[in-house]
Amino acid sequence: MALPPSKKVSPYARAPRLPEEGEIDPRNVLSASKPIELEIGPGHGGFILERLVSEPNTYIMGLEVRRKWATLVDERIQALGFAPRGRVFSEDARAALPRFTSGSLARIYVHFPDPWWKKRHSKRRVVSPEFVDQAARLLISGGDVFIQTDVPERAGLYEELFTGHAAFDPWGESARVDDPNFGARSPRERRALADGLPFARLRFRRR
Repeated sequence: MALPPSKKVSPYARAPRLPEEGEIDPRNVLSASKPIELEIGPGHGGFILERLVSEPNTYIMGLEVRRKWATLVDERIQALGFAPRGRVFSEDARAALPRFTSGSLARIYVHFPDPWWKKRHSKRRVVSPEFVDQAARLLISGGDVFIQTDVPERAGLYEELFTGHAAFDPWGESARVDDPNFGARSPRERRALADGLPFARLRFRRR
């Protein structure tokens, strides 16, 4: 007998999750012997999958708040045989990052974040002063944060947040960089390039 609609279990109810309590060392999650990379909001998984294919020595984790896409992308990573080096978990980065072990990350990617336009939604933004503090704690010396955005005002805000923090320097003379050639592109980045739309690439180095 079919369950009534209110009783049906979501096919993504068992989305991959991190441990509910305690400190989390991402290196242990992936059985990595070195600091790993982290993508916040991998969405449909285009970037993280390409990164795993193009860089055989890369260990990378994704934190995706939407259960559906965390499940589907993590399953695809496993199906392609990349599970030893990559995982995606259904987690809100704002809650997960404070539980991560200090110095456990080599790089953080944030592609086209914060789709919240109204001022009252500012508390929902990923890239915030709290995020910058966590990035400073989690990244190794020389590690970096890479952010892309097609909203000029946000690019200015992110640049101000990071360059104003004692732990970060611009990657070069400026935080605005050309294509860093990570061997992977986010789907939105590809669309922007195909349509000739302007966007900013920002990169910051952990002192």
